[in-house]
Formats: sequence, C-alpha cells, structure tokens
Amino acid sequence: MRNFRNYKVWEQGHAITLAVYKETQRFPKSEEFGLKGQMRRAAYSIPSNIAEGCGRESDAEFKRFLIISQGSASELEYFLILSRDLEYIDEATYQEMDNEVNKTKRSINNLVNKV
Repeated sequence: MRNFRNYKVWEQGHAITLAVYKETQRFPKSEEFGLKGQMRRAAYSIPSNIAEGCGRESDAEFKRFLIISQGSASELEYFLILSRDLEYIDEATYQEMDNEVNKTKRSINNLVNKV
C-alpha cells in the first residue's frame, strides 16, 4: 500500500486546501453554502482523492483517483476565476492561487503518466 504523505503532489493539494480555507473566510455570509462551500469541497477533494487512491490495491484504481483529483483541481480553477470576477479575491491572490492549482494539475498529470 502506498503512503499518500510521501507524494509531493499530495502536499501541494493540502497547501492549496489550506489557502482556500483561509481566503474563503473573507467571503460574504451569503456564500456560506454557495461558492465558499463549493470551493472548499473542490480544494479538499484534490488531496483526499490522492490519499484514497493510495489506499487502493491496484495501479488502475490509484490512477482513477488521481484523475478524479485532477478534475477537482479544474473545478477549483474555475471557482477561482469566479471569485476574482465577483471581487471576493483580488487579482494578486487569484494569480498566486491559480498558479499553484495549475502546478498541481501538472504534477497530477505527471504522476498519472508514471502509474
């Protein structure tokens, strides 16, 4: 069985999740069960699917969970655009977080290709 903590891409996903939780604390109360919740779920889905995939027996199952994680990263990428356009996050924060999400997506893709 693989240990998810040994994967740099899991660390990247965890860092993104922490950043999303920090930034979404500032969102309007009206977004509590809207965009704020959706962003948080998409963010924590990235490292949690990597972790779950590590607990699976086969490479094929691991790869499937990596692909799900990649989909969550793409979903988060859109939520960041929406948050910027709604002026919930500023341009600098958007750029920094978007860069991290895209770096993580590339890392997931590289791992998928290795499995």
